Amino acid sequence: MKKSFILSSLLLASTTVFAEFVSTTQNQQGGFTGPSISKTTVEEAKTFKDDMPVVLEGNIVEHLGKDKYLFRDQTGDITIEIDHDDWKGVQVSPKDSVTIYGEVDKDWNSLEIDVDSVVKK
Repeated sequence: MKKSFILSSLLLASTTVFAEFVSTTQNQQGGFTGPSISKTTVEEAKTFKDDMPVVLEGNIVEHLGKDKYLFRDQTGDITIEIDHDDWKGVQVSPKDSVTIYGEVDKDWNSLEIDVDSVVKK
């Protein structure tokens, strides 16, 4: 009986310690809370300078070959580049609304968005 009581007490104590550890670990993930890059439109993004960060909402409507896609929102179309590893397992179709995070890639004769991540809505 005494061994049973001791084992029960140890089990309860270890469960409590583990629960506190998990709670503390989950709360220590961290991050930033404050102003961030606001969403923009394709029309506005076309006026941005090279390397400016953008957040766009719309649809990826067509695969143009390799890692190039046609992105569309209510203001127009733009070519986007999504490297294979930047998909991070997300599957989308032209019907799916997405948010893309990236930056403007502007050359003297072309403009596209270099996508860092895709979030399906």
